[in-house]
Amino acid sequence: MPFYQLVCIAAHYPEYKHIKDLVTRVASHVLKEGGVVRKLDSWGTCTLPQRMRRNKQYHTIGDYWTMQFDASPTTLRGLNTIMRHDPRVIRWTNLKIGEKVTDVRQFVEKTVDRI
Repeated sequence: MPFYQLVCIAAHYPEYKHIKDLVTRVASHVLKEGGVVRKLDSWGTCTLPQRMRRNKQYHTIGDYWTMQFDASPTTLRGLNTIMRHDPRVIRWTNLKIGEKVTDVRQFVEKTVDRI
């Protein structure tokens, strides 16, 4: 399974509940389809670099978060459908980090030559 990173900008709400529900829904989808969620990271609330329009609303503040996960391409298509139809999502992108473990993790030699 390929290794992906999802980067998402969500609409800012005063309650944390909306972001929690969105992240839970996305992570649950990956897990139900047989994928593995490796890391969730919140970048916090930030002013957007420009005014963004989504679902007939303009946004100037957004909540940034990322999720690293392993999933099949079919699961990724379903994830894009969820993100497209969710009104809390302003922008998102999926980055393919690698196909194999060696693409993701670089191994360090454990032996040291001493002279």
